[in-house]
Amino acid sequence: METALPLAGLSVVAIEQAVAAPFCTSRLADAGALVVKIERPEGDFARGYDDVANGLSSYFVWLNRGKTSVVLDLATDEGKAELARRIAGADVVVQNLKPGAFARLGFAPEQLLAKHPRLIICSISGYGETGPMADRKAYDLLIQAESGLSSITGGPDMPARVGISLVDIATGATAQTAILEALLARNSTGCGADIRISMFDVMADWLTVPLLAHEGGKTPTRAGLSHPSIAPYGVFETQDGGQWLVSIQSDREWRRFAADFIGDARLGDHPDFKTNVVRVANRKETDALVAAAFAGMTTSQAEARLLAADAAFAKVNDMAALAKHAHLRRITIDTPAGPITMPAPAPITVGSARSYGPVPPLGGSPV
Repeated sequence: METALPLAGLSVVAIEQAVAAPFCTSRLADAGALVVKIERPEGDFARGYDDVANGLSSYFVWLNRGKTSVVLDLATDEGKAELARRIAGADVVVQNLKPGAFARLGFAPEQLLAKHPRLIICSISGYGETGPMADRKAYDLLIQAESGLSSITGGPDMPARVGISLVDIATGATAQTAILEALLARNSTGCGADIRISMFDVMADWLTVPLLAHEGGKTPTRAGLSHPSIAPYGVFETQDGGQWLVSIQSDREWRRFAADFIGDARLGDHPDFKTNVVRVANRKETDALVAAAFAGMTTSQAEARLLAADAAFAKVNDMAALAKHAHLRRITIDTPAGPITMPAPAPITVGSARSYGPVPPLGGSPV
């Protein structure tokens, strides 16, 4: 049964492009907020990232459902006046223009809050608004490199990009959370908020564990699909070419894995393997034992033995496998190019079905 959405009645003005800010506002729109997306005359450049979704950009279709597109030329007095009018009636403003650009247009957050004390403003940038790199352009992969994320991603030979726009998504989710916190605070204080979020800060926060490992004298190395501090935790191949990622998280799990999967209970308490610390120190030998066990089984035999051992494991799938996966939930949304199905948003509120708005054409209301 469909019920009232939690953010129904909330008005959001989004001066946004690309991924990070649109991710944030798409989730606000999903929750019922009225999101007005301000686009330059040529449109959000993410509209041109690809054409794989019925001729539309997969990024734009994914991140702009349920919004209304309004074209404004903010280089003109008319465009600025119309934006000011819309902000005056808004609860939330989200913007990811280059640092200082919003203020130069006449919309400095502190000035907006002076006029509209209940307004919540969230500004997203690459490196923040001060410091030596504040004026640099910043995109997802650039932050992956600059933050050091790429140094721990990939195989031993070279760093790699995380296969999705991880920095942008993390930043958008962080912005969404901060806005929701500010809305809750406003309910009790009556005051808005000036929120500043940088992509670099978000990624640095997410990199706390490898950073502390480095500062503790154990700099992480790239290990492909294995884990730097847990063993066995990696990919192993069956005799018929099946690939399985296995994760043994505790010494208790190791003892059962040794007995029920490898078939040698003595390994559970062997001094070279009985604790995770010694298994990591002897990773080559640990992995060789596990690899030999897998190599003696077919894919179906390995899966049955892993289940019997209550081990944590996964197939090493690709997008073709995801498209047919038994756990993939989908939604269908309308677009100017027709209906498109995509993965459903993760949250499920039991007893409260949710529908999702269409993707808007440039400068028009949703279809």
